[in-house]
Amino acid sequence: MDTGMRARMVVDQSAFKLSMRQLAGAVSVVTVGEREDRTGFTATSVSSLSADVPSVIVSVNRTSSSWPIVEKYRRFCINVLAADQQHVAQSFAGFGGRKGIARYADAQWYCLATGTAALRNALTVLDCELETVFNHHSHAVLIGRICAIDTREDVEPLLYWRGGYRRLSTDAMADSPT
Repeated sequence: MDTGMRARMVVDQSAFKLSMRQLAGAVSVVTVGEREDRTGFTATSVSSLSADVPSVIVSVNRTSSSWPIVEKYRRFCINVLAADQQHVAQSFAGFGGRKGIARYADAQWYCLATGTAALRNALTVLDCELETVFNHHSHAVLIGRICAIDTREDVEPLLYWRGGYRRLSTDAMADSPT
């Protein structure tokens, strides 16, 4: 098949989504804004980028209510959820119609370096300044420079796999290297 033919091939969206559901990922809540101008979103699209200048990548749909707030304040906080924080993930995913500041109601928050809300008792918190944005189709890819970190080592992560929240099994933990 020639290069021109490959460029015209289109992958079915539903097949792509099904494929991506096979990727198990840590669940994070990305908080943005300040005071009454706060919102945020649930994400599994968080990845480390560099340790030389500690930075991360996260993507956000540009039609979401969070995108204009990210653009306005140019900072965000990635809160990697612990296994007992599924209710926070659901709130920031908009379950029950929650929007904006109402998403913060059922959890405790504090601030680190940038002043963006950080989730108390999260597995880890990465407080970021927005360094670079790449727009790609429907999403903005955010590169955040880490300004502060808060980590707990005594809890398990909340995971998302095949359309549902999961926890590490005790068997998987027993098999892991120490």
